Amino acid sequence: MNQEYALRIKGVKKTFILPHEKEDSIKLHFISRFAGRKRHGNTKYHALKGVNLDIKKGEFIGILGRNGAGKSTLLKTIARIYQPSEGSIEVHGKLVPFIELGVGFNPNLSGRDNVYLNGAMLGFSTKEIDALYDDIVSFAELEAFMDQKLKNYSSGMQVRLAFSLAIRADADILLLDEVLAVGDAAFQQKCYDYFDSLKDSDKTIILVSHSVNVIRKYCDRAVLIEDGKVAYDGTAAETVERYLDLFDSNRKKKKKDEKPAEQIDKEVIITDVKTVCTADKLTITVELQSQDDRENLKLAFRVLNAANRVVAGINTQSVLNPVLIDLKAKQTTRVRLTMPNILGNGTFSVDVRVGPVVYTGTIHDKVSGVAEFVNEKEEVYYPVALPAKVDVKVK
Repeated sequence: MNQEYALRIKGVKKTFILPHEKEDSIKLHFISRFAGRKRHGNTKYHALKGVNLDIKKGEFIGILGRNGAGKSTLLKTIARIYQPSEGSIEVHGKLVPFIELGVGFNPNLSGRDNVYLNGAMLGFSTKEIDALYDDIVSFAELEAFMDQKLKNYSSGMQVRLAFSLAIRADADILLLDEVLAVGDAAFQQKCYDYFDSLKDSDKTIILVSHSVNVIRKYCDRAVLIEDGKVAYDGTAAETVERYLDLFDSNRKKKKKDEKPAEQIDKEVIITDVKTVCTADKLTITVELQSQDDRENLKLAFRVLNAANRVVAGINTQSVLNPVLIDLKAKQTTRVRLTMPNILGNGTFSVDVRVGPVVYTGTIHDKVSGVAEFVNEKEEVYYPVALPAKVDVKVK
């Protein structure tokens, strides 16, 4: 057994047979035959076309790709839900898939009964579920609903219960397929906190997500799946750029036309960025450090949506109370920016950069796509609402 790798995927292909015309009863079969209809046969659909991928133990790897590219098929093949048509998959360690959470739940049983039923499917004994039960229910925030039948649960409640149960499994390798697609902001934040705890463990994580910010934040490495093949394999940031290029044919041209990249001297570094989003305001807190005393610095902030587009921006010289930032050597300085929450519903992240108040082409440090937060202002349909005046005149 190779001790270095958790997964080794070699030349994996997966082909599905798609019938042109479905005759799902004897009656339809005979009608077609006696009516003289020709049977149209089948079409082969090649979902995976020779995937080669090695994943080391302890890696947190992301998988990106457009709908239909083969991401979920790859995960289900790794999980042995599908058998590969060709190739092989070596799995070194216990693997638990978080794919289609809640599969196996019985809608006519209570939430409590489903915990024990699904727990048994994950390999837990009754005594083990007894010991874990309170933690499972507390994480899912369903204390008042566990004696109700599952068919009365919303889809979000079912996912919360399934996720809370699944994370208790003792696994070496976790497969996560858009597990955050359903659930409110509070539940998603719990999932992110769980991801943070996983990064400090030796577990191997494979995450499929359309959120480029989630991929950037949590993954050490990412692969792009396109047309059933690995189109790119690199750092999370590099792969996200390749993924975004698929949706904007002008991105590559823009990159060629861009001015040379600015210089970063790291004479001041950004050590931490946090966000707190409420219904009324957004607060961004940045911590800075320097080896020497520094004066007259400026911080610039940008807010990006899930597609990595800038929706708002400001700096410490363009706020209501403009300030210049001074740093003491080897001390941490905290800068807090508070702004009205005029963002729409969605998931956002921030870019932060620090540099001299007079820009000369060199800055000290910058971070991108960090401190992700979820905004739930359903009534806001556009990212920014600008003050305006309307005059109506009748001639």
